Amino acid sequence: MNNYVIATCSTSDVSPEYLKERKIDFLKFTYSLDGVDYLDDMGISMPYKQFYDAMKNGSETKTTLPSIEAIKEFLRPYLDDGRDVILLMLSSGLSGSMAAAKISIGELKEEYPDRKIYVVDSLGASSGMGLLVSEMADRRDDGMSIDELYQWTEENKLNVHHWFFTTDLTYFVKGGRVSKVSGWFGTILKICPLLNVDVNGKLVPREKIRGKANVIKQIVKKMEENAINGYNYNQRCYISHSDVYEDAKAVSELIEEKFPNLKGKIVINSIGTTIGSHTGPGTVALFFFGTKREN
Repeated sequence: MNNYVIATCSTSDVSPEYLKERKIDFLKFTYSLDGVDYLDDMGISMPYKQFYDAMKNGSETKTTLPSIEAIKEFLRPYLDDGRDVILLMLSSGLSGSMAAAKISIGELKEEYPDRKIYVVDSLGASSGMGLLVSEMADRRDDGMSIDELYQWTEENKLNVHHWFFTTDLTYFVKGGRVSKVSGWFGTILKICPLLNVDVNGKLVPREKIRGKANVIKQIVKKMEENAINGYNYNQRCYISHSDVYEDAKAVSELIEEKFPNLKGKIVINSIGTTIGSHTGPGTVALFFFGTKREN
């Protein structure tokens, strides 16, 4: 049995129960709600409904990067136990946490010269990270060594497609992705931006679509255009959402109609408190394996 640990971040937006079942640990980010700090423990201490209700009622949210020391303390028990570690981090295009992880691991390698410690920039976020780490766990369980798994992950991470839409422009305006004027007109006209994560791991607006029904069709069309093996796609598909389960379910049902050979049922997760602090309520995200992302 391979004596190494796969770890990821709380930003991977799958359930903590699933991670425990797959023997994957997670590094907790920190967020604040109205000036009070909380650990992002994937909905255990604060249910997602409570978090998004607070946002809807005007609560201010902020996120904090895990410190170099926090990352080291997270990994050290495994290294002390004589185990190697591979850590999948939130995209460097969205957060400085990857830079902190590199420094942490550089220092840990000096402390533990006999241990293998890998860090992977996922170039992704939310359940796209969850999809990738699920595949990593499959390969670990099939006997892949940590060196082979690191190489596989680096070679395949850009095959994970991340597509997002939002039906609420409030937090895109607050975050500066949409101007106040555009946000006002967009709300009046019921514009739903469709975005994806590019080759550099950055969130990029791609299309402005009028109406929820149309953007749901369009996000599914992106899977039709890009999924490996087209309609014969036979791998996992994940969806995440920020307090709009019915919209996520509508996307899921449409995909299941068009892609009959999926690996298991589509998993619908909640967007967690770290990512959700920036998207706000109203976002749906779709993740699948496809052709390698390009600019």
